[in-house]
Amino acid sequence: MEQTQQAPFDAKATKRLLRKIDFHIIPIMCLICLLCFLDRANIGNARLDSLESDLGLVGLQYNDCLAVLFPFYIAAEIPSNMMMKRIRPSAWLAFIMFAWSACIIGQGFVENYQGLMATRALLGLFEGGFFPGINFYITQWYRRNECGLRMALIFSSATLAGAFGGLLARAIAEMSGVGGMSAWSWIFTIEGLASIVVSVLAYWAVHGYPASARFLTATERQEVQRRLSADSGPLSDDFDMKYVYQALTDWKIYIYMLICMAGFCPVYSFSLFLPTIVKNMGYSANNAQLMSVPPYVLACIFTIGGSTLADRRRQRGVFLLGFQLVAIFGLALLASSANPTIQYTGTVFAAIGIYPQIPLGLAWNGSNIGGSLKRATGIAMQVMGGNCGGIVASYVYLNRDAPRYIAGHSILIGFVGLVRLLSLLTFSYDLLFSNSHPNCRMAFVLTLFMTTWCRRENERRDAVARAAVNDELTLEQKLLEKELADGVSWFRYTV
Repeated sequence: MEQTQQAPFDAKATKRLLRKIDFHIIPIMCLICLLCFLDRANIGNARLDSLESDLGLVGLQYNDCLAVLFPFYIAAEIPSNMMMKRIRPSAWLAFIMFAWSACIIGQGFVENYQGLMATRALLGLFEGGFFPGINFYITQWYRRNECGLRMALIFSSATLAGAFGGLLARAIAEMSGVGGMSAWSWIFTIEGLASIVVSVLAYWAVHGYPASARFLTATERQEVQRRLSADSGPLSDDFDMKYVYQALTDWKIYIYMLICMAGFCPVYSFSLFLPTIVKNMGYSANNAQLMSVPPYVLACIFTIGGSTLADRRRQRGVFLLGFQLVAIFGLALLASSANPTIQYTGTVFAAIGIYPQIPLGLAWNGSNIGGSLKRATGIAMQVMGGNCGGIVASYVYLNRDAPRYIAGHSILIGFVGLVRLLSLLTFSYDLLFSNSHPNCRMAFVLTLFMTTWCRRENERRDAVARAAVNDELTLEQKLLEKELADGVSWFRYTV
């Protein structure tokens, strides 16, 4: 007997369904994300507790230990997202989390530069699959205008990791000498053990994709899949390498990669060096750990608030442009004044401007890629670009530039991007460039370009559709075009 298609849920039922999905998906992802960023960035807190002197690190060796993580991280991203498509997310995410947690524990027992380099490289290899993986995972559950808030909620855990890391490091500092171990060693060991516990929990707590989700009824599973299909159209869900090739040859994804690189560079610089920057304002090591907390808390609030508004307005680019200007203002305060109060104010504005850019940029790219495997590859490529910024971030703040780090702050201003305010108002290709160095407008100009291009491409496709009003495509014709991904005539980009 032929099965009849169920009617779409009404607004009230849809809201209940989304709340149910949120309850089962978001909390565990937030917890894993918090521990992931805590494990990656806790070396910045450990540095204040004699890490360098105990391991005999000199010159740029500390920076080398930061940078070595990222090539391995980058190499793991596309293969890992392909694994997210092939096997259960719970099994894959639990495996890589257990592996990186073991690396963190091992990091607590290293005795020299070589040991720290090795554990950081392994950490990058196993952590590399997490962030692009969860972003792809979210796009498999939510419509495009719903992903931004969820990605912001998860990424806000990264900002909380910065705040929580400072508080936890301050408490663990009191354990220095216990069991013959230094405070920095206890930081790695305790935080690594916490991640081990959560990785075991994740195997059962992380759900699969909508078609197999046990917490949904059969009717709810069908509605989730109907909503996703209505949002993006009947695009291919097949595992075929030609969709990987489509992503690798899509110029738009490379623009998003550059935007992401310009966003991740200041994020990593902040997370790895903020305790050191604050300490050089004149605070003691313990007080510097505590004073690094408020910027992260405010960044968390603005990350969630900005993405909520972006989802409601169904726009990403204009919000990115706004936060980039806030970040530039904060970094300019840091670079221009030796007054500790002004410098600390600068860290707050910089954090507020820097962190919201990441979920906004990732949601923007993910919503503008059609087809699940192309989307998985494109998101991984974008995060790869972002982590190239992490390599640069490792060398932004050098000991020779202490205590002001003017060169480092100026480099980050260049990455975030600076053009005249008139460019924001005109939204035109005819930008009025200043005489500053081209790097000083990187992220801003790229974001402005993509916002303008997406608007004009949508207008072009709308015009074609209006001209062919009598030749509207049937569902069967749309299915024949499904292999074109976001290149199909009826796909519309998020601006």
